[in-house]
Amino acid sequence: MQKLEFLLLLFLATCHATIAIPDGLLPNGNFEQGPEPSQMKGTEVIARNAIPKWTISGFVEYVKAGQKQGDMLLPVPEGLMAVRLGNEASIRQKLKLVKGTFYAITFIAGRTCAQEEKINASVVPTSEKNDWGVFPIQTVYSSKGWDSYSYGFPADYSEVELVIHNPGVDDDPACGPIIDSVAIKTLFPPRRTNVNLLKNGDFEEGPYVLPETDSGVLIPPNIEDDHSPLPGWIVESLKAVKYIDSDHFSVPKGKRAIELVAGRESAIAQIVRTQIGKTYDLSFAVGDANNSCVGSMSVEAFAGKDTAKVSYDSKGKGGFIRGKLRFKAVSSRTHITFYSTFYSMKTDGSLCGPVLDDVKLVGVRYFKHP
Repeated sequence: MQKLEFLLLLFLATCHATIAIPDGLLPNGNFEQGPEPSQMKGTEVIARNAIPKWTISGFVEYVKAGQKQGDMLLPVPEGLMAVRLGNEASIRQKLKLVKGTFYAITFIAGRTCAQEEKINASVVPTSEKNDWGVFPIQTVYSSKGWDSYSYGFPADYSEVELVIHNPGVDDDPACGPIIDSVAIKTLFPPRRTNVNLLKNGDFEEGPYVLPETDSGVLIPPNIEDDHSPLPGWIVESLKAVKYIDSDHFSVPKGKRAIELVAGRESAIAQIVRTQIGKTYDLSFAVGDANNSCVGSMSVEAFAGKDTAKVSYDSKGKGGFIRGKLRFKAVSSRTHITFYSTFYSMKTDGSLCGPVLDDVKLVGVRYFKHP
């Protein structure tokens, strides 16, 4: 009996050790639980652990919806409360993860000053040097003054600390981005199959999409595939691409897709193994997100040195067409790239563009007639 109880306790302890944080908002990820009045000086938070579940450093403000800075109304993206990070300020939260698993962080950041602003996101400790995401937020892709961003990372340890940091040094120390709605998602990197040589060609695997937001999630530029929150794909451009879902947008197939929101500066790519001399078909869907993005759009597809352009006349109400590029591989590794030919803009001034989805790469088989 004692042996049985010991084994049961051991089993429960093992299960407890492997329990990781679930997908969705982090504990108090929307900052609705705030400091006590005695832990604040005006809007500044003066105690390191005043915001439940978070630790702060530097000049951090706790702001509420409707609050003004001079003549400017501070944007609070979700709910009633958010935080603002001043010069070199940061917020931290400890996370229990499954070691060796890949994760994506989603958070909302909004600009509050005219200066160029950036956000660094990282987890510590990590076995890699310079393992962080840098998010330039001077370009706002929505008309609301804020966007959702994503950051991918492998869990090198079962307990880490997420750090969101403002590296800026502005003339006004109160200047800095507003942070809200911090969430996490476990990612399961997809594999190539015999029906698609590309990984994650349907874009179903990607960062957490906040259910209360209708602006999609930006995947930042210059993200390599080993750290991309969009598994399998590289964002090899100067601007971000937008990850969208069928709950808020029109998607050609499945639940997720990509919107190329910044013309040729918004590109995704994947390097795939190919057989020299073999012929392949690259097929894909091009459409609009049913987000009032109207006009002529074009997506250019590249496979090595071969290219195809698919034009789509958007009415801004959803819909798509299919494109195909047939090419003969000249290398054992072929670079597949997609970008939008033109910049597109909605009537409210926000950037938009064509939707890309259902990307497939297959080898072409030729049959001899008898």
